[in-house]
Amino acid sequence: MAEKHPEVEFVEYIVKNIVGNPSDVKVDRKVDEMGVLLTLNINPADIGYVIGKRGNTARAIRTLLKIIGAKNNARVNLKINEPEGSKRPRRSADVDTDVVDDLKI
Repeated sequence: MAEKHPEVEFVEYIVKNIVGNPSDVKVDRKVDEMGVLLTLNINPADIGYVIGKRGNTARAIRTLLKIIGAKNNARVNLKINEPEGSKRPRRSADVDTDVVDDLKI
């Protein structure tokens, strides 16, 4: 079994404790020149729990991941894969998201 990294264990622990389908939580870790990228895959029914109201839960997880990354001298980013069939409405193409994209971690 591959070595577990602290940031992966952290995300798995937090997310498994807030979703309704913890067995569907999977975190993939990839390292590149930008740092560590964690990709979170969850059950479509649980996307709202992970994103939270106005994105607050996802933002909080990302903030804590930055602290873990700083402790380990690495830049850690979290990508949440929005599964097919999720209950969150899609953004329309005419909405300007450039400002929001600049704020993403």
